[in-house]
Amino acid sequence: MRLLLTLLLCVLAWPVLSASPEPMLATAYRDGVPVDAFLVSEKLDGVRARWDGRALWTRGGARIAAPAAFTRGWPGEPMDGELWIARGRFDDISALVRRAATNPQAWRDVRFMVFDLPSQPGPFAERVVRMRRLVSTARSAHLAMIPQHPIATRAALDAELARVVAAGGEGLMLHRRDARYRAGRSDDLLKYKPHEDAEAQVVAHLPGKGKYEGMMGALQVRTRDGRLFRLGTGFTDAQRASPPPLGAWLTYRYTGVTSTGLPRFARFLRLRDDMPPADPTR
Repeated sequence: MRLLLTLLLCVLAWPVLSASPEPMLATAYRDGVPVDAFLVSEKLDGVRARWDGRALWTRGGARIAAPAAFTRGWPGEPMDGELWIARGRFDDISALVRRAATNPQAWRDVRFMVFDLPSQPGPFAERVVRMRRLVSTARSAHLAMIPQHPIATRAALDAELARVVAAGGEGLMLHRRDARYRAGRSDDLLKYKPHEDAEAQVVAHLPGKGKYEGMMGALQVRTRDGRLFRLGTGFTDAQRASPPPLGAWLTYRYTGVTSTGLPRFARFLRLRDDMPPADPTR
């Protein structure tokens, strides 16, 4: 009886043990934050991924078909990071991650940019030191660490944001120096960008007119709280000819909201690789 009970408990526990761990998620930067309590890094436009010591996984828990040579020599402890090629290359890395087949040549320019160590119990400043050591020891051309550096004042932070955006970057991430890694949304991890962004689901394709006749003119999308609005800018001609499928989730950029709560100046940014969880991430 005891043996049967033990086996039953193992079976019941298996989905939890095998589930993808929830990552640490960022909140938006707000005025009054003590900038000097954080370390600052660039917010990369890549695909977030985790290394469990043996394989790469998307945030949604899908196995990434990276070539064996890509991860050869990597450390055997979990790492949180971003699969990244270069600024402005999100579509390329997103398409690559979605492929079921492994193509070593296609992964030649990809790097896994590490920004945290989920299994390490110490404060972030200590985890940064360990990240540097792990990356240096691995000596892998595909493994790097996102530089983390202190910034003393809000004026210096704004200057750094302007520099990154002017160079084609998305924005900045601020990570509290003394913060422990904890799953879920956290004020210890902040994103600072010139625009806000959010997720919505495609519910209809609206026909184009004029130069876009015969193509998609706009998408009707639904926000998480059920609001519908039209998204008609930010698309390439190729995306208008082959629009995101119904049911797909996308990220859009906007500047504030209207009196009715709808996003102002909404612009398509990118497709998501998988449906986001209830609270969207970086």
